Amino acid sequence: MLDRDVGCELLIVGAGPAGLAAACAAAASGITIVVLDDNPSPGGQIWRDGPAVVLPEIARHYRRQLDHLPNITLLSGAKLIARVAEKQWLYEQENASGIIRCRRLILCNGARELLLPFPGWTLAGVSGAGALQAMIKSGMPMAGQRVALAGSGPLVLAAAQAVKKAGGRVVLLAEQAPATRVARLLLGLWRWPDKLRQSFALTDPHYRSNSYVLAAEGESEGAVGVRRVIVRQGRRRVTVECDRLACGFGLLANIEPALALGCRIERQAVHVDDWQQTSQADIYAAGECAGVGGSELAVVTGKIAGYAASGNQREARELWPQRRRWQRFARNMERAFRLDDQLKQLPQSDTLVCRCEDVPFQQIIGAADWRQAKIHSRCGMGACQGKVCGAAMSFLQGWPLAAPRAPLSPARLDTLVKMDTVKKD
Repeated sequence: MLDRDVGCELLIVGAGPAGLAAACAAAASGITIVVLDDNPSPGGQIWRDGPAVVLPEIARHYRRQLDHLPNITLLSGAKLIARVAEKQWLYEQENASGIIRCRRLILCNGARELLLPFPGWTLAGVSGAGALQAMIKSGMPMAGQRVALAGSGPLVLAAAQAVKKAGGRVVLLAEQAPATRVARLLLGLWRWPDKLRQSFALTDPHYRSNSYVLAAEGESEGAVGVRRVIVRQGRRRVTVECDRLACGFGLLANIEPALALGCRIERQAVHVDDWQQTSQADIYAAGECAGVGGSELAVVTGKIAGYAASGNQREARELWPQRRRWQRFARNMERAFRLDDQLKQLPQSDTLVCRCEDVPFQQIIGAADWRQAKIHSRCGMGACQGKVCGAAMSFLQGWPLAAPRAPLSPARLDTLVKMDTVKKD
């Protein structure tokens, strides 16, 4: 394996909309910048590339900028492993690993789907709504497949549009929020015309508000997987035949690196000031990790963080009105699609909560907190390190997310040895 140490004035973690905007804004000052991202190409989840994708112009613009700005180095397919010393980070790629030494840091590590356990959620063919969208972008065939989608928020609608474009057939589009809240949101969308046009997805004949999945049924062995989904629609129970089920209950900010750095967390996101600076000196945060609000808010907060971190406060301040505009939109979305407490009743006693370690709900329901659940059941100690089950139990039981320990991602032994060596030095 190659040793590839890097030095820079600014390290940006994440190459989604916020990370790309931050890099391009900071590059104007001439400082050296490293952008670290775990995907094979920049864009994050929302601008993910693939054979079935036509990227929006803004994504292509930032890609061109990244290619032509000489003071930006992109490390793709790279995972952040641990902080090994003050302002020194260990990272790993497929054929290399090394230490990144930086003066300042911007966290732009986005968000992930909230997945809630229900009977049958581990069947083949059941996935997250965002995961289904990513698979379609990567070229997964969908022609003729009957797809049920359930959950809450715009990600489910976006996944439904992706299914239709790929030749699939949407047979259910269940939104847990009541019609009154969705209607209130729509009435205020005239302030954001582009979002109003996107809301036309709600005219799908299979769209149902006040509806949520109760269970998925099918064959648990072989490649058959899910065959039907049982849904609560108002006071009725409805069964819908399907070949795939995609569920997404909104997005959660990725706060693990910020927690590891001791950054202040508020409302399950990284707390930042007007300059997008966290509670820690020389550490900034932008995009969804600092509050879920869509790509437009991610771009503007990324620009502010990039300008501020490179000492260009005048340009950063000029963007504050744009940020306020998209923050208002984010607050409206949060109110409209807040999750109903009824969803806390979805898992039954034998429903697996931790899929990595096969831990059923009954095994951890009596635990006082996340730490006790891990000790007695190994819940959260598998490959995902509690990112799925920990977030689910935070909603189901109200447990706060625990601060992560190094390594932040699974790593090779030779990389972990390097982490220990640096700490000893």
